[in-house]
Amino acid sequence: MNAVVPIHALDTGCGDAPVLRERGQREVFCGLTGIIWLHRKIQDAFFLVVGSRTCAHLIQSAAGVMIFAEPRFATAIIDERDLAGLADCNDELDRVVTRLLQRRPDIRLLFLVGSCPSEVIKLDLSRAAQRLSARFNPGVRVLNYSGSGIETTFTQGEDACLASLVPSLPPSAATAPPELMVVGALADVVEDQFARLFGQLGIGPVRFFPPRRATDLPPVGPNTRFLLAQPFLADTALALEARGARRLAAPFPLGVEGTTAWLQAAASAFGVSARTLAEVTAPARERAQAALARQREQLSGKTVFFFPDSQLEIPLARFLSREVGMSLAEVGTPYLHRSHMAAELALLPSGTFLSEGQDVERQLDRCRAAEPDIVICGLGLANPLEAEGLTTKWAIELVFTPIQGYEQAADLAELFARPLVRRARLSPGASRPEVLACS
Repeated sequence: MNAVVPIHALDTGCGDAPVLRERGQREVFCGLTGIIWLHRKIQDAFFLVVGSRTCAHLIQSAAGVMIFAEPRFATAIIDERDLAGLADCNDELDRVVTRLLQRRPDIRLLFLVGSCPSEVIKLDLSRAAQRLSARFNPGVRVLNYSGSGIETTFTQGEDACLASLVPSLPPSAATAPPELMVVGALADVVEDQFARLFGQLGIGPVRFFPPRRATDLPPVGPNTRFLLAQPFLADTALALEARGARRLAAPFPLGVEGTTAWLQAAASAFGVSARTLAEVTAPARERAQAALARQREQLSGKTVFFFPDSQLEIPLARFLSREVGMSLAEVGTPYLHRSHMAAELALLPSGTFLSEGQDVERQLDRCRAAEPDIVICGLGLANPLEAEGLTTKWAIELVFTPIQGYEQAADLAELFARPLVRRARLSPGASRPEVLACS
């Protein structure tokens, strides 16, 4: 049996490290992008963006939806008649929602998603949601949240969505035993893996939020203990704590070390022994370590530079530094929530350059000066940096891809190794495979 080794920082960590705070031009997607993974997760929900044709094109392009597909999202387009006051926006919205629900009777939860255009013209979607919910209840619940990118980054779309759902969660019974809630949208395969691990540990019942069906909302109350599966859910955590739930502080479940510490936090809260945790997780830990060894050969000693984009940057930096031996040139993040990141910061190498927010021109200068082996950035920066000779990785792919848990640890490392392998194969001195002529 392999014992679970308690996690200790290799040095003093970055818990009290200085952070460069920048407030300049940013390069990020808007929160509407979160619809792409949320509409796949909550299978009877529909996301109606109230916005412009640009919003519609963004969602359509990001999702790769073909014209004949029936996705569970759409855009109610604000056009010139709405802007000129020739049409009543609320009447138009009611008409669109009525037609939508007639066409899609399977919808049980409808989100009205605000955008930059709807917020600029001061369209009150909160009041519209209350009006429509009263009209279509009990069959359909209508909620609203903002996906505007004016002051946010793209992963905050999920945070705003889940926070809007928290008031709808049923109260748990006052005498109910403690329950565990895992908070954050996870791929179904990852959720199933975690559910099995928690079951083997004897922790239950375990609820996942968001659920796969809007009719399966988990109860919440003072007996609820919750683990954050994603690091960008500050408002959701605050809303759950206001309902009496208690957050279990832990690193995030990225890599072997992070997943073990994440499970350990739940095990400690529910009285599971260290021996049981070691026995249950040993097979998965051993498989993950063996798979990671192959990726470590490609990544060890390489330097990585993080532009602020998804709020996953600090947990990813911890994983890359400690588990595959990469050096951290700079770790930028859009927002640094010190309470939620305390365990992660303690595990970063001391002296790590941390930045919060962005002044993109200054950060580009620092990136060029650092000459990293790989740059993690948004789509808007990736192509220009590639043209300058730098190797890049799209930050958004790290949100779309299942990366949590033991079974995905090597897949996560491979996402960083793949661009480096591609660059090596395309370099002028690289050997090319022999081409055989057909006779």
